[in-house]
Amino acid sequence: MKLASLDNGSRDGKLVVVSKDLTRYTDATTIAPTLQAALDDWAHAGPALMRLAESLEAGAVPDERFREHDAHSPLPRAYQWADGSAYVNHVELVRKARGAEMPETFWTDPLMYQGGSDKFIPPRAPIALADTAWGIDFEAEVAVITDEVPMGASVDEAREAIRLVMLVNDVSLRGLIPGELAKGFGFFQGKPSSAFSPVAVTPDALGDAWDGGKLSLPLMVDYNEKPFGRAEAGIDMTFDFPTLIAHAAKTRPLGAGTIIGSGTVSNKLDGGPGKPVAEGGVGYSCIAEIRMIETINTGKPVTPFMQFGDQIRIEMHDKAGHSIFGAIEQTVEQYKKGA
Repeated sequence: MKLASLDNGSRDGKLVVVSKDLTRYTDATTIAPTLQAALDDWAHAGPALMRLAESLEAGAVPDERFREHDAHSPLPRAYQWADGSAYVNHVELVRKARGAEMPETFWTDPLMYQGGSDKFIPPRAPIALADTAWGIDFEAEVAVITDEVPMGASVDEAREAIRLVMLVNDVSLRGLIPGELAKGFGFFQGKPSSAFSPVAVTPDALGDAWDGGKLSLPLMVDYNEKPFGRAEAGIDMTFDFPTLIAHAAKTRPLGAGTIIGSGTVSNKLDGGPGKPVAEGGVGYSCIAEIRMIETINTGKPVTPFMQFGDQIRIEMHDKAGHSIFGAIEQTVEQYKKGA
């Protein structure tokens, strides 16, 4: 089943069920007005939405053309957004880039930050920021949306709480992050609003690409219309989603609609850093990684961070080559107050 939130002028959008091929949708507001409302009552809403999805595929309910440009992020705002760093290779490279050592515990204890969730960017809306000197970067990731998770949940309990899967562009401001972290109190200004894929899907819709804890398909990242990343999301994932969820729930319960991110998808190559797509590698899911590789190879980074007018596209295809979640496609624009 595939779900989306269309822009109807409200903060939380209108819940719709989308066809498997992402071409059609049917109104789901008779079951739940919003995705958050459905998650709050998933025991009843989930099966009803599944029946509606089956009717949509059979042509038994009214439908309209689905346009990804009309979609919000599936949850336009959420009670909680927590992003992990499941691909520890990425953490290691980025920390090296800013001259920071990585503790050995990062390989056994997940790293996680709590992001701003009051207002996400629609998947086809611009990334509006005031200054390119902030070091604007994209981070292509996978995320899950959970049901209620009790405090102290086991990994198995966390696995059973996963309701939906989607993609993320976790925008980062690399020029601001080191100074914030040096204060010893975590990210804030360095992590502006994130964007999520037009569609969120139930795990069963992913077939054998989903093993209950991770998604094993390439994450396609095109930067300024050129292949930039093709990292395999199921490889080099040190911590799977149930582990990340259980980590987040260690000292608190998680409410229905909690979003947990994987962190930037990152693959090694023969035990070492990867290579750009143009050189036969799987590339990277953020600019910071390629800058680190350039530093290793030449002594200094060459690839600049994003400038106004730069475009990022993040998507994932199934084994038949069809888009699963729709595409996050965004252009960096200069923020103008009141515009």
